[in-house]
Amino acid sequence: MKTQIIPIYDDQSQAAIDLILNIQQNEFNIPITVKDQPDLLTITDFYHKGGGCFWGAFIGDELVGTIALIKFTNNAGAIRKMFVKKEFRGKELNIAQHLLDTLIAYAKTNGMAYLYLGTIHILEAALRFYERNQFTRIAKERLPKTFPLMAADDVFCELNLNRTK
Repeated sequence: MKTQIIPIYDDQSQAAIDLILNIQQNEFNIPITVKDQPDLLTITDFYHKGGGCFWGAFIGDELVGTIALIKFTNNAGAIRKMFVKKEFRGKELNIAQHLLDTLIAYAKTNGMAYLYLGTIHILEAALRFYERNQFTRIAKERLPKTFPLMAADDVFCELNLNRTK
């Protein structure tokens, strides 16, 4: 099974919505809808136009994972929408790692020095994944003032790209 990671746009938004909502609602019981995430309806404008990107991981024609980057200052970006279908998780396919590596390479190429993310404490496996990738937890107060906060997030992380391989 070969995984292909490519930028996705509005024409793939329904596939992204289906993947993400299924994980949020059914797997983690997070009471969230597409109305709470209008960015998923305008991927091109919300992510791509500001210098960020939204990637999809595909096996064949099936969207099995996503990750997105919002460039919110000249040298900083926020990671959003990191999701991998349950049956495609793990070290065997390493899809989450490939998605994150793609985003980090893009951020470095586009002059970013810092990446930030917010998540919720119940996503413990995701937090361990980020920490294995050199992200450090920071207090909400240490986030840049222009960081695009999500109301549900209660754990925040930072990665200094100048200190990564």
